[in-house]
Amino acid sequence: MPVHVLSEGAGPGVQVPAHLTRIPISLIRIGASYTNKTVKGKVVRKGPLVSADNFILKTVIQEEDSQLCINVFLLGPLAKDFSQAVNQQDMVVASGFTVGKSPTVNKDKLHPCNLLLSGDDACIYVSRVPPADPRAPPAMTRRSRALSSEVSRTTKASRYTYTRLCDLKAGAVVNVYGAVIFFKQPFRSRGTDFCSSLRITDQSNQKIGCTIFCENLQDHPSIFQIGDIVRMHRVKAQLFNDSITLVNTFGFSVVTFDGVVGGAVEPRTSSRSFHFDQEDRRTVEELRSWAASQALLPPAPTMHLSAVQPKAYFDLTCQLLAKAPIDTTCTLLRVWDGTSCPHTLLEVIVEPNVTEGPSSFSTERDSLIANVLVYDNHVQVARQLKPGDFLRIYNLHAIAGSSKVPGLTSSQSEEVDHLAFHLHGGTAYGRGIRVLPENSPDVLELKRVIAALSECDEDNDTELSDSKLLEVWSTPPESLGAADPVQCCTDRSCGHDVRPVTLSELKRSDPGGVHRVRVQLRSYEPHRLHQALKLYCSKCSSMQDVPDEELVAGIFSETSGDSGPCSTPLWALSGQVEVPGDSLASPTRAVSVHLSTQLMYEGKTKELLFLMGSTLEETCDLAAVYQNVIPVRASAGRLALLDLAAPFLFRGRKRYYGCKRCSEAAVREPCAEGVQLMDEKIVADGEFGFNLWTVGGNNSR
Repeated sequence: MPVHVLSEGAGPGVQVPAHLTRIPISLIRIGASYTNKTVKGKVVRKGPLVSADNFILKTVIQEEDSQLCINVFLLGPLAKDFSQAVNQQDMVVASGFTVGKSPTVNKDKLHPCNLLLSGDDACIYVSRVPPADPRAPPAMTRRSRALSSEVSRTTKASRYTYTRLCDLKAGAVVNVYGAVIFFKQPFRSRGTDFCSSLRITDQSNQKIGCTIFCENLQDHPSIFQIGDIVRMHRVKAQLFNDSITLVNTFGFSVVTFDGVVGGAVEPRTSSRSFHFDQEDRRTVEELRSWAASQALLPPAPTMHLSAVQPKAYFDLTCQLLAKAPIDTTCTLLRVWDGTSCPHTLLEVIVEPNVTEGPSSFSTERDSLIANVLVYDNHVQVARQLKPGDFLRIYNLHAIAGSSKVPGLTSSQSEEVDHLAFHLHGGTAYGRGIRVLPENSPDVLELKRVIAALSECDEDNDTELSDSKLLEVWSTPPESLGAADPVQCCTDRSCGHDVRPVTLSELKRSDPGGVHRVRVQLRSYEPHRLHQALKLYCSKCSSMQDVPDEELVAGIFSETSGDSGPCSTPLWALSGQVEVPGDSLASPTRAVSVHLSTQLMYEGKTKELLFLMGSTLEETCDLAAVYQNVIPVRASAGRLALLDLAAPFLFRGRKRYYGCKRCSEAAVREPCAEGVQLMDEKIVADGEFGFNLWTVGGNNSR
C-alpha cells in the first residue's frame, strides 16, 4: 500500500525510513534530483478523486516551519488510497516525487513548482489528527478561535532562527538581520522585475552584499537612509567572486526599521501579516546601538539647502511643489526644504501650461525654492510624483557655472556662475528618488518647519501673487439665488433716468439709440477659447476655425494605429526611435523616423525629422528635441502628409497649419543648400508647397 498510516500519537518522522532526508519546500526547483528526499507538510486542501483513464487527485500541503504551500498531484492507486486514508489537517511526508512547473502559480500564488507522485517509488506517510475528545470543553467562539489562531501563528513564527553574517554558508537559505551601509533604490532590470541592491553588516563585522529581484516595487526593502535596519526571511547565500552574497528566494519577505537610536521601532513592510515580538524589538535596538558605536557607517550625506556648497554630492529631503517636462530625457522638479541656499540658483523658465502644480509663487517663497533637473532613467520615476509629495533625492549634484538648460528655447538665457542641482542618470552611488511616508520623522520635522514659514507668510503677505490672482480670476461668480438678485456683470454704465425696455421693444426701435434692458443670459459664443481665433490665409483670403485639440489628437491616434508598409525615399534614411511610456509599468514604444541624408552629411541631424506612427503627445515630446518635426503616414506605399486639419509642422511648442484651398501639398526632398537655419517658411515653401495660415499676423500655432 503506497500510503502508510503511522501509529496514533507518533509523528510522521518516527517511522519514515532512516535513509530518507527531508528537504525544505523553499529549496524545491526544477532540474534537481530528489532521490531519497522527502517533503513534509500539513494537508490544507484536499481535492476530489477524479476517475478518468486513471485516478487523479490534487492536494495542497503547507510546511509547518515556513508556512509555505505547494501543490501535490497524485496519480493511479496512490491517489485512490490517499483519498480514502488522508483527511484535511493530517500531517504527511511525501517521497519518490518528481518536480514540474506549476501552471497556476500566477493564480494561486503558491510555489512555482508542483510535486508529482506516481509509480512504485512514490509513497506517502501520514499522521492523522486525533479525533476530538467528547469530554472536551464546548467549541470556541469566533473571537476565541481568532485569538487562538493568533497565538498559534505567534508560536510558530517565534521559531524563526537568524544567522549571523559571519556564519553564512554557500547554498543555505537563511533569515538575517543587518544594518544598511549602502543601498540603491529599485530600478528596472532587463527582464520584468525591479532590482535593488544593498550592503549590510552586523555585530560580527562581516559585510555582505544583497541583490533583490521582485516584480512589485512594494516588495522591495523600504530603505530611506544608511543605518536603517533590515530583517530578511528566506534569502539564499551564494558564492560570487569568492565572496558570499545574499539573493531572494521563493517566499522572500523583508521588514525595515529606522536605524536612529531611541527612535520608534516601527516596521516598514508591504506584507499584510508578519511576526514581530519583543525578541525582534530587542534585536533591532541592539543592532542600532552597535551600529551607532562603530565607525563603519559613513556620516549621513543628507543636508539642507542652506548648507549646500558647489560641487557637492548630497541627499536632499524636501517637498515637491511643482514639476514640468523639459524634454524626453529631462524633467524639472521645483522643491523646497524650508531653508534658503546662500548661492544664486539657476532659474529655469518653462511654459505655465506644461507645469503640474503652481506656476508662480510669492516673492518670499520663491527665494526658498530650488530647481532640480533629473535625467534619463529618473524621468520615469518623476512622472509618478505628485506636487505635495515629500521626497528624498539621493546623490544630488550641486553644479556651479551652469549653462543653458537642455530642450529650452533661446528665451532661456545663459546663467554663468549660478548653482544648479542635477540628478544624473544611472544608479551609481545609490542615485535615485524615494517618496517618504507622511509619518517619517524627517517628514514630520519638515512639516513643522514649513508650517512655521507659512504662518510668517500669512503675517507678511500684503499682496496677491500671480497664482492667487489667477485663482481669483478663474473662480466663477456665485449662482443667482431665488431670493436677492446679485449684480455681477460687466456692462456699460448708463443713467437710471433711461427707462428700461423689453427685448421686443428693443427689436422694434430705430438704430443708433441708447436703451436699458435687464435680461437673463441663455447662451453665448464661442463656447471654447480656441474658437475665439481664426486661421487666415493671405493668398486666398480664406478663414477657418482653429482645429480642436481632441480632433487633432484623434487624427494622430487613427494614423498611429494604421501605419502600413512604406518604401523609403531615395533622399532619406529610415530608422526607429523609442518613445518612453507614461508609467514605470508601461514599456517603451518604437516609432518610425526618416532623416534627410543631405542634412545628416551637413551635421544637421536634429533640424528636420519625418515621424510616422506617433500619437500627438509623442510628437510634442520629440518636438522638444528636434527643431522641425513633420508627422507623416503611409499612403499607397509612399510617404504622405496627414489630413490638413492636423498641423503639418511642429517647432518646439508651436504648431503650423497649411491652407487646404491653395496648397499643393506633397512630401519632397528637403532643399537646405545655403540655408543657415531652417524655419517654418523654408519648410513650407521649399518642401511641401504650403501656404501658411496666420493668426493676427503671426504663423498659426
